Amino acid sequence: MATVSALAYYPIKGCAGVAVDFATVTGTGLEHDRSFMVTDPNGTLISQREIARLAVVRAQVLHEGTKLALAAPGAEDVVLEVRAEGATRPVTVHRWAGTGIDQGDDAAEWFSAVLGAPARLVRVPPDHDRAGSGETPGRTGFADSNALLVLSPSSLDELNARILERGADPVPMNRFRPNVVVSGWPEPHTEDRVRRMSIGTVEIAYAKRNTRCVVTTVDQLAGERAGPEPLRTLAGYRREPDGGVSFGMKASVLRGGEIFVGDEVTVTAWAAA
Repeated sequence: MATVSALAYYPIKGCAGVAVDFATVTGTGLEHDRSFMVTDPNGTLISQREIARLAVVRAQVLHEGTKLALAAPGAEDVVLEVRAEGATRPVTVHRWAGTGIDQGDDAAEWFSAVLGAPARLVRVPPDHDRAGSGETPGRTGFADSNALLVLSPSSLDELNARILERGADPVPMNRFRPNVVVSGWPEPHTEDRVRRMSIGTVEIAYAKRNTRCVVTTVDQLAGERAGPEPLRTLAGYRREPDGGVSFGMKASVLRGGEIFVGDEVTVTAWAAA
């Protein structure tokens, strides 16, 4: 039987994740997932691609979303009042252009000091309505392209076995920053073949295989680049026809609800053989 073995959301895109035992799932993914992001003064996303230190910034959404607590090594902890409404400013996430609500100078000064570069913090506005991409696009917040990332331990085990054969150190699951980890699929990359699945009252649809980038080479606990793995090994067996390498499945939300660790995962549609 396949079950949910881990859940995590990432309040600020590119920053540390928050592991939870249960989560409310909305049309754009786990509640509060990627609802904030860090930008440069022009509104362009700053990610771990540019500044690996983002990985050690820990954020917690408090008091039903009205406050945001921030912490990072060497920095003073702060708690910010979330600006959920107000004037918006232009922002970009890769090729997507939209708007975000600036979270003020205190947030900007804190992130600029922690990252060593000018930065602003923005939140998705109430009227945010962004389409995802792939076979079933769905809607998404400030994520790269889709509401959810699904992975399985068997896929990671296969990857790490290949990494070990190269004489390198295995990588942990947090390198891939999944939202939902599904255990009980013995075949590696079973998530690639799922087209529809239900978890409790939640229904999820396949969007596409997740093309991976240099962020997977960042040690998520140290906030530093850690070498060529896992991209070097993925390049040997997970190349995509259109370029890049893939690991994990991006998904959209067909029906929201609640997900708990331990919930049974039922696949209701598979890819054609």
